[in-house]
Amino acid sequence: MSVYLLATLDTKGAEAALVRDRLLALGVAVVVVDAGCLGAPVYPGDVTREQVFAAAGTSLETLRQKHDRGAAVTHAAAGAAALIRAAFDQGRVDGVLALGGSAGTTIGTSAMRTLPLGVPKLMVSTLGSGQVRQYVGDKDVLMLNSVVDIAGINRISRSILNNAAAAMAGMVRDRAPVSADDRPLVAATMFGVTTPCVQHARAILEQAGYEVLVFHATGNGGQAMESLIDEGVIAGVLDITTTELADELVGGVLSAGPDRLTAAARRGVPQVVSVGATDMVNFGPPETVPERFRQRLFYQHNPTVTLMRTTVEENAKLGAEIGRKVAATRGPAAILLPQRGVSAIDRAGEAFDDPAARDALLNAVRRNCGQIELLDLDLHINDDAFAETAARKLIELMKGR
Repeated sequence: MSVYLLATLDTKGAEAALVRDRLLALGVAVVVVDAGCLGAPVYPGDVTREQVFAAAGTSLETLRQKHDRGAAVTHAAAGAAALIRAAFDQGRVDGVLALGGSAGTTIGTSAMRTLPLGVPKLMVSTLGSGQVRQYVGDKDVLMLNSVVDIAGINRISRSILNNAAAAMAGMVRDRAPVSADDRPLVAATMFGVTTPCVQHARAILEQAGYEVLVFHATGNGGQAMESLIDEGVIAGVLDITTTELADELVGGVLSAGPDRLTAAARRGVPQVVSVGATDMVNFGPPETVPERFRQRLFYQHNPTVTLMRTTVEENAKLGAEIGRKVAATRGPAAILLPQRGVSAIDRAGEAFDDPAARDALLNAVRRNCGQIELLDLDLHINDDAFAETAARKLIELMKGR
């Protein structure tokens, strides 16, 4: 087993040496990758900085002449990512560990994000206690807060770096064996307000012999699902909860980006799509809601989550987007429309009940879905009958495929 250890050996050489020596003492082989540029390395890496920049299509000398730290970090990240992925494809990477501040974190996690889920990835970072989504992305990167700056060995850094080495050694030595369960994988999207639907549908799919991966539609969840679909490991998609599209359109905090709802269409994976939770846009506590939205309708989901009702105009745009994206599919697909509400708080008498907005949403889907099979159901999205229809339709599409 071999762990690739990434660090800028001009500024983090002593710390990298401590981690390297600890891993070796634990019986784990180490390949040290030097991602530094401007200063002289404390010692040469097993993979040199010259090799890193060459993998990024440039040279160390070129970057040094520019004396541009930002450019150096950008190229080091690209080179490290290319080298680590190539080594992994050759069967030489069992795990990746990196140390750094903002630059080292950018470089290390860029390499980590090229690797599949399940490969141990540990980033010791001065940014580990803050907003880390840009570093973690949709992968299983473990962020370890360094607490003190990675600038010398002291009683705090020594403890944390030793723990990092021990954690990585444990992960690479004791990885779970490959499962003999070869059931086809189904990806499903769920939010708290669509949980009854997805849970009921999941039970039907599992009874039919499928393994269901449920993704929480919080932005990162949708991105992770799209990535797995693109990796070719998903047999079918039960995309009940397309709420992340609303956050992307309106400016909420749980967007999965503009490419949400495209991977299954692009790869021709069977999919059943609905409009779950498109009645809402997500924000944090009330005081974080942008001023331009202050006159809108809100629902306090909990102290840290504020939901804003989407308007008639926004629903028309969302419906058109959903219809167009599914219509572009290269594989079998169906769209299910719940006429009695798209979330737990969008039904008669509930906080977000808005027949006009709902009609705008559903009508726009109908106008833009082309030849895609459309099932108009006089049901609420959380009704058992809706979940059963969705699950059985997906099974039908997968078996037909």
